[in-house]
Amino acid sequence: MAIQHVPAELPERIRHFIDGEFTDSLDGATFEVIDPVSNQAYLHAAAGKPADVDRAVAAARRAFEEGPWPGMLPRERARILYRIADIVETRNERLAELETFDTGLPITQSLGQAKRAAENFRFFADLIVAQADDTYKVPGKQVNYVNRKPKGVAGLITPWNTPFMLESWKLAPALASGCTVVLKPAEFTPLSAGLWPEIFREAGVPDGVFNIVNGLGEEAGDALVKHEDVRLISFTGESATGQTIFANAAPTLKGLSMELGGKSPAVVFADADLDAAIDSTVFGVFSLNGERCTAGSRILVERGIYDEFVRRYVERAENVRVGDPHDPATEVGALVHPEHYEKVAGYIEIGRTEAKLAAGGGRPEGLESGNYVRPTVFVDVPPTARIFQEEIFGPVVAITPFDSDEEALRLANDVKYGLAAYVWTSNLERAHTFGQRIEAGMVWLNSHNVRDLRTPFGGVKASGLGHEGGYRSLDFYSDQQAMHISLAPVHTPKFGA
Repeated sequence: MAIQHVPAELPERIRHFIDGEFTDSLDGATFEVIDPVSNQAYLHAAAGKPADVDRAVAAARRAFEEGPWPGMLPRERARILYRIADIVETRNERLAELETFDTGLPITQSLGQAKRAAENFRFFADLIVAQADDTYKVPGKQVNYVNRKPKGVAGLITPWNTPFMLESWKLAPALASGCTVVLKPAEFTPLSAGLWPEIFREAGVPDGVFNIVNGLGEEAGDALVKHEDVRLISFTGESATGQTIFANAAPTLKGLSMELGGKSPAVVFADADLDAAIDSTVFGVFSLNGERCTAGSRILVERGIYDEFVRRYVERAENVRVGDPHDPATEVGALVHPEHYEKVAGYIEIGRTEAKLAAGGGRPEGLESGNYVRPTVFVDVPPTARIFQEEIFGPVVAITPFDSDEEALRLANDVKYGLAAYVWTSNLERAHTFGQRIEAGMVWLNSHNVRDLRTPFGGVKASGLGHEGGYRSLDFYSDQQAMHISLAPVHTPKFGA
């Protein structure tokens, strides 16, 4: 039986943070938060309802309309963002301990999250200082320029996989742009979000600029999406929830940016560097417990190397170490929640009826409790299989052979999703031409998911709406007002003269 490491000095309960103060729900409602190793509740969190969202949005609106934040010079906001980044880095070990306890991620993978979160703030601090907007001149007649203004109150709804880092990915550009925010963390993993209030206060963020409302998606999240004073919603999560948000945001015509589900292909051609491709495709689906939107969970392998690839891949998968998330030797920890564990286990049982199970397929020996799943490999998977078509979001991979470039492309695009893709080949022409034909928002050639923050992040088809990253994030959180100045008398038809 697994013994869970419990971090010292856990809070007694998780509360909302509104207008600079920690507060309970107005009706006193709470929900249980469990850890994924013992599946026991370790504390209660305030369960936000529409009334709590109203309070948070009102605070954010006051801070936007009456406070200094939107009117600060970019350099002033940048200095505060830099302080946030510096403070975040000092919380690295504490953050990793809380994140691993709350999510089940291996501690070695949680330890990198603070650095990545800090880099998000530094990046957008640099960007708002360097930002230049368009100016157009019509010689002797007119000058036109763009006046960029923050949009207002932003609702940020974040997922339970790597929650703190993904919160920073939304918070940094929203705050850099001059917006005020209401953050709704994932109900499965609200613990690390409780670090933000102290960090922001120490960095000098004014009260009301940053607010947290915890709670269930269908209550707190839904109220945030429907609120008429929330100008825009940035959401990361599953596609079905994204459809609901899309519909519920329509009456208020608010801006939406949504990064949704994925079923990303990794296409391995016979001329690929096989050692590198195996390293990357094993890491790409089993890191972060397989709970990653960009996981290469469908591996398409050219027939000439298929048998060798499968043999080596299965051997590696069977050697992946599953265990206590706090053990530095662990490579796959516990899935986030028993509900999600049941979903992943259910897909494994479905897969047994659709394809050949080559590795894994159940709970590891010696781990009779907790949300543990052995890294699971299905081979000879037909494209009609549910495990080929549907997002599992766990340490489960489907491997399928192909005989030609056209067949590989057809298989790669034969799903409703289009978030990421990976192409492995030593043929440079094929790498570009094939990669550009894949229906995916992001393609990596001979690499796993290594990101440049300047590039667009987002998907196509059922994988998302809009893009963030670099200037695209600032565009999302800003209104761009066109200003037109005449330089000479303007000829106007004299109606009614």
